Amino acid sequence: MPEIAEVARIVHYLKKHLVGRTILSVRAEEDDLLFGKVGTSASAFKTAMTGKKVLDARQQGKYFWLIMESRPHPLMHLGMTGWIKFSTDDTSAYYKPKKEETDWPPRFSKFVLDLKGDPKCEVAFVDPRRLGRCRLIDVEANEMRKTSPLKENGPDPVIDKDIFTVKWLTALLRRKKVPVKALLLDQANISGIGNWVADETMYQAKLHPEQYSNTFSDEQIKRLHDAIVYVCGTAVDTLAESDKFPKDWLMRYRWDKGKKNGGKLPNGAKITFLTVGGRTSAVVPSVQKKTAAFAGDVSESAEEEGEGETEVKPKKSAKRKPKAKEDVEPVEAATAANRPKREWKQVDYEVKDESEEGEEETPAPKKQKTGITPKKATQKKAAPKKTNGVVEEILEQEPGEQAETKEAPAASKPKKSVGAASKKGKRTESEEDMSARRRSGRNVR
Repeated sequence: MPEIAEVARIVHYLKKHLVGRTILSVRAEEDDLLFGKVGTSASAFKTAMTGKKVLDARQQGKYFWLIMESRPHPLMHLGMTGWIKFSTDDTSAYYKPKKEETDWPPRFSKFVLDLKGDPKCEVAFVDPRRLGRCRLIDVEANEMRKTSPLKENGPDPVIDKDIFTVKWLTALLRRKKVPVKALLLDQANISGIGNWVADETMYQAKLHPEQYSNTFSDEQIKRLHDAIVYVCGTAVDTLAESDKFPKDWLMRYRWDKGKKNGGKLPNGAKITFLTVGGRTSAVVPSVQKKTAAFAGDVSESAEEEGEGETEVKPKKSAKRKPKAKEDVEPVEAATAANRPKREWKQVDYEVKDESEEGEEETPAPKKQKTGITPKKATQKKAAPKKTNGVVEEILEQEPGEQAETKEAPAASKPKKSVGAASKKGKRTESEEDMSARRRSGRNVR
C-alpha cells in the first residue's frame, strides 16, 4: 500500500509533468467507488477539471491534491493499489513495471487528463482494486488542510515538524493503551505511516510493536520519535526507492520471507512475523525486546530464538467445555443416536369390591420414572376406567400414534390372569393384554 514515501514520489512527478499546464480534456467513466463513495461523480469531475490550469501539487501523509487556478480542488487517496501514471514517463513507478503495464492508456484507468501544449502528455489514475478515492473540495487552496478528511488526520512527520515533537508524541502515547504499532498505523494519530514504515520505525527504535503505548519510558519515546522522523524523512528524500535505503534497514530484507536465504539480516539475526493491529509485522526479537505489558504473542519462530518471552496469548479461543451430564436437559440429551431404551414395568390395577364400595372408579396408575422427559403427546393418556367390572386400558402412545384400547366383551367375564390374583382383587397382566402390547409394538416384560 502506498505510504508517505510513495505518495511523495507521486507528488514529485505531478510537479514535474502536470503543474503549470492546462487540462485540455478529461476522460472518466462513472465509478461508484472512486467518485461515488466520497460524494462526487465522473461528470462533476470532468466539469471541474476541464480547461483549468494546475498551480501546485501537495501532500499530507497518504493524501495528495492538486491546487487548481479556481476551486474546487481534487483530493485523492491511492487506497491499496492506486497509482498515477504518465504517458511520457514510465519511471514514476517505484518498482520496475511489467511490459503490459507500459501500454497506453493503461489498464484499470479510472480517469485520464489530456494536457494542453507540448510536449504531448496524458496523466492517468489507475487502481486495479478500486480502493482509491477522488473527491472535489470546494474551498480556497489555503483551507484544504482545515477541511475534512484532512483535518481529522494527525500531523505529517515530514512537513509538520513544528507539531510533531517529542512532547506531543509523549502525550499521545500516554493517553492511550494500545499496541504501539496499532497506534502508529492509525492515521488519526499520525499521517502517512503504513505497514512497512511502522516496522522500520520500531526496528530502528529497538522497540517491540506489541508493547502497550502507555508503558514506554521517556528515553524510549525519544528513540521512537527520532526513528519516525529519520525513517519517514529518508524514505521521502529517496522517493521510496528501496535500492537507495540504508543497508542496515529492515525494509531491504523483510520481503525475503520464504526464500532460500530469507528471514535473516546480513548479521544473521532472525526476522520473525506476527500480526499486530491487523497487519503482518516483521520483528527482530534479538533487537526488539518487550520491556513492559504487551498484547498478543511472539510467533513460534521467535520463541525458538530464545528471547525469554514466555507469555503467550492463544491465537484461537479455547474450546467451550461441554456441559456435565447432570446439567443437560433430559429431552436435549435423548437424541435419536443416544436415546436409552425405555424400561416398561408391569402395572397392576387395584379393583375394589363393588359390593362394598359401590360404583367408585379404579384409580389411575402411578407414572413410572424412566429418566426421560417425553415430549407432549397429541392425545393425553386417560386413566383406566371400569366398565361392568372390567378394566378398560388405554395404552401409552408416542406423539402421533393413535391410542389403542383393549376392552373385554361385556357379556363374558375376563379371563384369569396367568398369575394368581391377590385376595384383595389385584389383577396381573393377562395373556390377552400381553398380545395387545405386542400388536402395539411395546416391550413385554
